[in-house]
Amino acid sequence: MSQPSVPNASTTHCVILARGGSKGVPGKNLRLVGGLSLVARSVRAARTAPSVAQVHVSTDDAAIAAEARRFGAEVVDRPAMLSGDTASSESGWLHALEMIEEQGKTVERLVFLQCTSPFTTGADIEACLAVMEEKGAACALSVIEDHSFLWTLDEAGFGRGTNHDESQPRKRRQDLPPAFRESGAIYCVRAADFVRTGQRFCGPVALCPVDHPPVEIDTPDDLALCSQIAVSHGGRPDIGNRLDRVAAVVMDFDGVHTDNLVLTDDTGREAVMTSRGDGMGLELLRKAGHWRLMILSKERNPVVERRAAKLNIEVYQSIDDKVAALEGWLTGQGLDWAQTLYVGNDVNDAAVMARAGLSACPADAHPEILARADWVLPQPGGRGALRAMCDALLARVS
Repeated sequence: MSQPSVPNASTTHCVILARGGSKGVPGKNLRLVGGLSLVARSVRAARTAPSVAQVHVSTDDAAIAAEARRFGAEVVDRPAMLSGDTASSESGWLHALEMIEEQGKTVERLVFLQCTSPFTTGADIEACLAVMEEKGAACALSVIEDHSFLWTLDEAGFGRGTNHDESQPRKRRQDLPPAFRESGAIYCVRAADFVRTGQRFCGPVALCPVDHPPVEIDTPDDLALCSQIAVSHGGRPDIGNRLDRVAAVVMDFDGVHTDNLVLTDDTGREAVMTSRGDGMGLELLRKAGHWRLMILSKERNPVVERRAAKLNIEVYQSIDDKVAALEGWLTGQGLDWAQTLYVGNDVNDAAVMARAGLSACPADAHPEILARADWVLPQPGGRGALRAMCDALLARVS
């Protein structure tokens, strides 16, 4: 094993394999979970990991390549001979590493993500890299703690305990020896050891327990399950805890309350479409009495005032510096940023989202915002995104 050194973030790269020929779930890597494609979710996770310098998607599919670029990844053209059902993941990773290094980039550590694990976060990736460094290991992987009684078959076809002795008095589950199973989400390696062995487990292995939902998408049923999980705060356990701290819900208008389209007549008068379902959710939220609500918009338009008045929600319009405006409003309400949920959809929301205790965006937000948001709502703006947010908040107090 190569000797570990202090890692340099600029030499840590992420590779995501995403071929186009999935059999179990056709078009799998472009299928949506919580409004985002599987490949977009993986790219987004990697881009939010501070230690990852660049994200590369290796694919043989033009549509996947376009989606990867849309979310900020570099694309590696994957040869046909490495894209079939029998090609190993290692062969694809080694090819991608070669292509990256041909660009003159130094690679000391590699992170491999699987699109089939849609709930990976940047924090999970950071934890996996950290445990590899702490242990001085050649590689690390994400695992799920398993407290099951495991069995195998003996030569005669009878059951035999693998982590317990079935001939002895039954142990309590918590007394079983620690056991872990691969989550299938994250594999980290030191590039030199990976090249030397050609294997992902290229020396001493560090384990990184993660607590995201342990689902890998191999069948349509798996996909349906993940879609249901995503409806509940994106499948991230930490989002639920952060929702409990929310006391202020602040929303952009265009692209959040609306579908970001505007109808302009020949007099210049504008009209927009909003969702009655979103309106009902916000009414229930307001009447519950646990949250202060506010619309914060860069534009000044009578339609915003009319909608806010109908919803009985305070509105600030024509705001160029949203951070300063919201800072003042929070102070006046006796609240702080940590208690704030901000919902935005475009690049002018990025600064305020970075300050908020919890940030969210509709499923059709700008790619830069999709990459930054803590919580991607499962529906588009103006078509159910706010209702999903309201339902999640109300569920925490019901």
